[in-house]
Amino acid sequence: PKMPCLPGFTPVAKVDQAPHLEFTREIVRRFNYHFGPALIEPQIKLTDFPKVLGTDGVNKMSKTLNNHIELASSPEEILERVMTMVTDPARRYRTDPGHPEICNVFTLHKHFSPDDAPQIEADCRQATIGCVEHKRWFAKDLADYFAPFRARRAEFAADPNYVWEVLADGAERARAIAQVTIAEVREKVGLP
Repeated sequence: PKMPCLPGFTPVAKVDQAPHLEFTREIVRRFNYHFGPALIEPQIKLTDFPKVLGTDGVNKMSKTLNNHIELASSPEEILERVMTMVTDPARRYRTDPGHPEICNVFTLHKHFSPDDAPQIEADCRQATIGCVEHKRWFAKDLADYFAPFRARRAEFAADPNYVWEVLADGAERARAIAQVTIAEVREKVGLP
């Protein structure tokens, strides 16, 4: 039976997670082949961001490498992080035309502000906007984009008991579903 907490589609980034999910799918296929259908094979849903470069412009965005922007950061913290980002390495001077296709700031900006992307791209290519101006624009758009998240997070932080109740309720429901799946699997493989 299809249960709410069992996998349907699993969002993955092609570069680093798809092989793990494919391995899981193979295990599920083999189990179901040998013992009969009991497990649902998760389907891969590739994300729009196969790899998000960090603020260093070289490595994948990572808290460990400290080249990330936290979702809960204040607008000032976002601006500080964005201002350290690597931009178009081929653009040496403000008056040089830019190459948005190789600029990490533009790559991220177009995903968070798709309506602004054509204007940003044109301004960059025509050198009517510099990298510093673009970073400030992106930082503001990013801060605005995550403002509802920050507000909701503040609500949760103000009421930790509610968070614990939600977690306990979710764990109880997931446990009930898992018990059904585990019982079915045990029956299929002949375990008591």
